[in-house]
Amino acid sequence: MTHRLRIAALALALMHLPALAQTTVKDAWVRGTVAQQKATGAFFQITTPAGGTLLSASSPAAGVVEIHEMTMDGSTMRMRALPRGLNLPAGKTVELKPGGYHVMLMDLKAPLAAGESVDLKLVVEGKDGKKETITLKAPVKALGAAAAGAHKH
Repeated sequence: MTHRLRIAALALALMHLPALAQTTVKDAWVRGTVAQQKATGAFFQITTPAGGTLLSASSPAAGVVEIHEMTMDGSTMRMRALPRGLNLPAGKTVELKPGGYHVMLMDLKAPLAAGESVDLKLVVEGKDGKKETITLKAPVKALGAAAAGAHKH
């Protein structure tokens, strides 16, 4: 087989492989802090075409990073870590926002000021068991810039 025929055959074979599902993250941001504040939240929208689980998050800006959920228990707002991660339904956008799901950055190394950015690493496990790592820079928004109904940590 000639070199050109081999390349054409390989290209044709690769066309029939299923496309890799890529998780997308958009509108990421981190709430700014004041001096001595040791925790804050990171927020974004995440979508994975095939579905999966947001397993974990990490950041060099914090000693501890966890995926959290805020829920109402009667008239009390409660926050809890999701040790098994956050379910990501196939093709549906999951919004991490103040007062709901969010990434909690604790044991902050330094205050976070508006205009700075925070490096985040997210690990998503697909329904097939394969793990995908997403790295992003989330801009820091001023403490008072949070959406209505937002909570403070």
